[in-house]
Amino acid sequence: MELFDVYPINDIEIVKGQGSLIWDNNGEQYVDMYGGHAVISIGHSNTHYVQSISNQLNKIGFYSNSIKIPLQVQLAQKLGQISGREDYQLFLCNSGAEANENALKLASFANGRKIIVSFTKAFHGRTSLAVAATDNPKIIAPVNQTNNVVFLPFGDAVALENYFAQNGKQVSSVIVEGIQGVGGIHVASDTFLQSIRNMCDAYGAYFIADSVQCGYGRTGKFYAHDYAGVDADIYTMAKGMGNGFPVAGISISPKLKPWHGMLGTTFGGNHLACAAALAVLEEIENHHLMQNASTIGNYLISELKKFPQVIEVRGRGLMIGIALPPELAHIKNDLLFKHHIFTGEAKPNVIRLLPALNLTQAHADTFLTAFSTLLNQTLK
Repeated sequence: MELFDVYPINDIEIVKGQGSLIWDNNGEQYVDMYGGHAVISIGHSNTHYVQSISNQLNKIGFYSNSIKIPLQVQLAQKLGQISGREDYQLFLCNSGAEANENALKLASFANGRKIIVSFTKAFHGRTSLAVAATDNPKIIAPVNQTNNVVFLPFGDAVALENYFAQNGKQVSSVIVEGIQGVGGIHVASDTFLQSIRNMCDAYGAYFIADSVQCGYGRTGKFYAHDYAGVDADIYTMAKGMGNGFPVAGISISPKLKPWHGMLGTTFGGNHLACAAALAVLEEIENHHLMQNASTIGNYLISELKKFPQVIEVRGRGLMIGIALPPELAHIKNDLLFKHHIFTGEAKPNVIRLLPALNLTQAHADTFLTAFSTLLNQTLK
């Protein structure tokens, strides 16, 4: 049997990681400025994280949600405390797509409506409903197509308000990323998010804050949406939640009430997942990683804006997009293969930086030096 060929793969085999450094099977060292799609939030092979999972594995790794799992309660309490949502409720699952899928279902259960408002360039996952709310027809199979999702221009509060004025009583939920990741690191303005909150309140719809990539402290606040000073009804999270262990969840406002069988999952909230997620929150709290993300992120953004070849620098904290002209589309690959620095991308020519929240300034400077070298070569 061969692997199903759906990923474009670089010819690199990573065998070890420590902090923001990783090594391949030839012993070559790389700086990780991407964290495997924003997943590595507290660094590779974090000691506390490894010990927490190892200790739990030596006790019990899994049992189903048919029994008490005190680690789930501990995780919910810690998450509520650090996120500032202590009166919210937690449902645990396995991936960002599953989190968004459950959030959309939960909203529809609660108000009995079908219409979902999403936005241009949105990415919410690849499961049936999440992918239908994703603005990429190429990955929406015919079976996923539905008339229940409406796409409005991202950031356009007037278009949103006009749509609600005509159709508000049919809208179940509005789902929006605080910062669009796959879409190219586009930041939702405070006024736009405030308008979503106002429209949902006025028409009985639910505000779903997709924080899968832009949450968990990455922007310097726990959720990127927090900059707008409003509360969503449901926050979805995954990626950095487990630092590589598959775990996800939705944080649910007390205005939404559960009933037995409403949502469900086999692996969600298992003992190992909770141990991993708790270790991440403890590291974020004990080492002030949200503050570090803000400090190092602001430094990177400030320095990147000094390069005349860069069209635009977007983002907050350690979620950064560097828009380059088409003739510099090679820079991402040059960073990887000439300077051994991992970054991400968004089409057509945006370099995405999503490193661990404990990224040091020294590693940030390593990236900036390499980036500067490559840009200066283009001027010769």
